[in-house]
Parts: sequence; C-alpha cells; structure tokens
Amino acid sequence: MRFDYFLLAVNSIRHRKLRSWLTVIGIIIGVAAIISLITMSRSLEGTIQQQFETFGANRIFVSGKGFQGPGTQSHGLTTEDVETIEKVSGIEYVAPGIFRSAEVKYKEEVGFTLIGGLPAEQYEKFYADGGIEVTEGRFIQEDEKYVAVIGSRVAENMFAKEIGVGNKLEINKIDFKVVGVLEEIGNAQDDSQINIPLEAAREVFDEAEKVDMIIIQVKSGTDIPEMQEKIEKNLERKRGDTSFEVVTATQILEQINQVLGVMQIVLVGIAAISLLVGAIGIMNSMYTSVLERTKEIGIMKSIGARNSDVLQIFLMEAGMIGLVGGLFGTALGSAIALAVGSFSKQAGFLLIIKLEIGVLLLGLVFAFVVGMLSGILPAYQASKLKPVDALRYE
Repeated sequence: MRFDYFLLAVNSIRHRKLRSWLTVIGIIIGVAAIISLITMSRSLEGTIQQQFETFGANRIFVSGKGFQGPGTQSHGLTTEDVETIEKVSGIEYVAPGIFRSAEVKYKEEVGFTLIGGLPAEQYEKFYADGGIEVTEGRFIQEDEKYVAVIGSRVAENMFAKEIGVGNKLEINKIDFKVVGVLEEIGNAQDDSQINIPLEAAREVFDEAEKVDMIIIQVKSGTDIPEMQEKIEKNLERKRGDTSFEVVTATQILEQINQVLGVMQIVLVGIAAISLLVGAIGIMNSMYTSVLERTKEIGIMKSIGARNSDVLQIFLMEAGMIGLVGGLFGTALGSAIALAVGSFSKQAGFLLIIKLEIGVLLLGLVFAFVVGMLSGILPAYQASKLKPVDALRYE
C-alpha cells in the first residue's frame, strides 16, 4: 500500500516537472548554503586547532596591552621583563621577540613584509618544538647576526625571481644573507615572514631595550595555568603595574573558537532564510496540486480511500520534493566548500576542508523534514475534502 502511495506521488511530480523543479531549486539553494557554511566553519576551526597543536600547547605568550598581533607595536615590555621571567622555575626557555613590518629589497625590487626577530641561539629549538622544518638550507645559529630564514611565500612569490639560500636581501638598508627557507606552514602571515636574529632586529628597528612579545616554552608535564599565574605575579611585583597580558595557546584557541561559533550561528541563520523561502515554495506548490487534483481526490475517496490515505500521499509528495532538493543541495554545498578550500590554499591560507558524514546526513534529513512540514497544511486540506464536493469541482 505504501509503495502505491509512493508511485502516485512520483507520477504527480513527473506530470508537473517545471513547477516541481522550480520548487526544488529553493530547497537546493537553502541546503547548499547551510552545508557549505557549516562545513567551512567547522573545517576552519579544525585547521586552526591543528596549527595551534603543531605550534605547541606548552607555550605561554606575554605581550604589552598595546600589542594586537605581529606587525603592531606594544608599550611596556623590556629586557628586564625577560630576565624576570627567566628566573621562574619550570621554564625550558624564554624567547623575546620583535615583530614589525619593514621595507625589503631584492635585486632592485622593493616590497613590504613582516620581520620577526628572535634570539639566534633559540631559532632551531623554537621551530623544532613547533614541528616546523626548513626545506632548504638551515636555521639561524648562535652568534650569527646578518642572516635570515625566510617563509615559503617570500621565497616563491614575493618578488619576480625566486629567493634561495645564499641570496641577499636588504632590510631597511641593511644586507642579510638567506641561510634557510621554511616549509609551508599554512597561513599567509607566517609564510610571508622573514626571520632574523634579535640583535639584528634591534638594529633594523633602532630598538635597544623594548620587545613586542615574550614567548615562553614550558617544560613538559608542567601545570600551564599554574605557571601562567606565577609569571603574572612575578611580573606585576617587579614592574609595579598590570600593563601586560599573559595568555596560553589554549586560551587563544578558545577565544578564536568562540568568535567562530558566533559567526557560524549568524551565517547559518542567514542561510536558513533561503530555506524558509524554499519551504513556502513547497507549500504553494502543494496547495496548487490539491486544487488541480480535487476531482482525483474525490474519485479516490469514492472508491474507499480514507482521509489518512490522502494525507499520506500528499505528505509523501512534499517530503520527496524536499529530499530531492536536499540531495542536490548537499552535493552543491560540498562542492562550494571544496572550491573555497582550494582557493584559500592558492591565496596562502591552508584551509583543510573535511566533509563530515553527519553534516551531510543532517542536510538530507533537514530538507526532508522541511518538505514534510511544508506539506502538512495542504495535505490536511486535501484529506478533508468531501467526495461529493470534490467530484463536482471544475
């Protein structure tokens, strides 16, 4: 019996192909938007988490209140603060850094990019702890000054000619020899950065005492929140103020995930509006179908069809329209997400798109349910038609 209802619903859809496809398109757009946005936001969250795990969960970052990321200056952190932190037990090493944008010249071409300065003796260990290696050359070594390790985008895309080991760059009128090229990290900022020894960065930026950020590598097995609190207390006691921030990699990741979560809710909410329009389209199509098939409903009822039978036929038809829209919408949304992932890689940000079975199934079920709900009122109206009135309808 149910199979017969299914065949009736299929034949009804086939006999009004144009209207059915126009109705389905509304569902396709809504489902595609939702699937693509959810997939991209979840993939972005996973990519950022993966990068933070690679970078090292055992790191604590200290910055001045005016520091809003590499490329901006802070006010307040000095070499005294570095010395204060180095006295705290449980720390493997402390890496003070200067991160500023500067003019870079290579073979008469001029560009601007981020320059990062860390102590020469800590470069190899710093990147090794983050799981990052060089694809060419080596890391900066102790007692070296006018040398540089460059990101993959600097080597390949910053200038007309590729930069390799042994080439020279001019940073703010000072020459540096390239000794290494880093592997691709996956984000444009790190891959476009030029890394030089801290002492050289002080000379380039005429900065004798200040530092922009202090990166602390904590010994394995150490309680990170406890270490964070200890560093805060020591700095506050020594400085006599609180014009600094001490954050862990986990805290930074949590803040990013909160922002991404809010964005995901807003974007999916906007996408749901198009799905609502699709639902209204299904309802309109089903009402029209009821009017067109009034006499057919009367014939079915006159030969013994119950109200529940008519209700099931129309609900099944609405659900099938939703399901077809869900199938095409899920495929389209997945394709959009994969295309954005490919484009982001070319743009310098490694967004690893992961198609989750749960999300895809959610799209299909959601579309089917929306179709069924949209068809309830028209189906109920059809089921309540009296056989005599339906047969007399013209």
